[in-house]
Amino acid sequence: FLKQQATGLRQHSVADSLNVPRGDLQETTLAATTKRPLTGMWTINVAGRLGNIMGEYASLYALARQNGHGAYILPEMHNQLSKIFKIQLPVLHPEVSDHITWRNYNVHNWMSPEYNHIQGEYVRLTGFPWSHTFYHHLRDEILQEFSFHHWITDESHAYLSKIRGDRKNVTFVGVHVRRGDYVRVMPSRKGVIADKGYLQKAMDYFRDRYKNPVFVVSSNGMDWCKENINDSLGDVHFAGDGREGSPSRDFALLAHCNHTIMTIGTFGYWIGYLVGGETVYLSNYILPNSTFLNIFKYEAAFLPEWVGIPADLSPLLKTDIP
Repeated sequence: FLKQQATGLRQHSVADSLNVPRGDLQETTLAATTKRPLTGMWTINVAGRLGNIMGEYASLYALARQNGHGAYILPEMHNQLSKIFKIQLPVLHPEVSDHITWRNYNVHNWMSPEYNHIQGEYVRLTGFPWSHTFYHHLRDEILQEFSFHHWITDESHAYLSKIRGDRKNVTFVGVHVRRGDYVRVMPSRKGVIADKGYLQKAMDYFRDRYKNPVFVVSSNGMDWCKENINDSLGDVHFAGDGREGSPSRDFALLAHCNHTIMTIGTFGYWIGYLVGGETVYLSNYILPNSTFLNIFKYEAAFLPEWVGIPADLSPLLKTDIP
């Protein structure tokens, strides 16, 4: 049941996915690879929950490096991440931070060429950056930053071993079903969340490809999952016996599986990114005329080798007003 390593992962191209001119891509690549002493102090605001904070950490790590400056995290970020991961960025003491005149610099959630030339020795990044387009060229380093403490890994492996029982050659597929506030939020964005049909298709994808898959389901809407996920084949396990558990524990458990089914949200995204196996995600879940697409790009949110299954937008089409 030990986590399989991804093979043949092709390098993501910022230019290809975001239509950046090749000249700008060369500029991006140069900035990402040039060795130079790091100066000043860069930090980032802390907003959102675990998946958002991981994205902010990784984006700061990469953007500070690309601009030749040292990256420092705020105590509240360290408190959230260090209890799970072996993060290494230094912590900025409040007494130091309070005496610095920061330049606040807002970034959107995809890499842009101008982000290679952010001016300032003391910059505080703002916004909600988490896209792989910021840091995927540093993937090995990011994975190292988000390596789990050994006791968390041991606990996850023990849990999976218990699920496996006497079965042989099991392939674990972590399934994260985001519900909670998104049940209300997504319709306001002219979008949907994963339904029963999507989850059935996603699971069947792995059933067709692997002999003995076991689906480990975690969600902030477990009652819905137990009612809508077909477990008649005996290959579905609801983590925590169907009760919503600790988010960090659930995250670690799914991240130690072999492959991932995610729905929407940064929590599921980061599980897929850390696992490194096959990831299936819900695609095209926002109507084309939604203003949310001004700040969200599918190509910046999901790796190109991941497998997207289109959402059923028909409930929205019945009520949508252009």
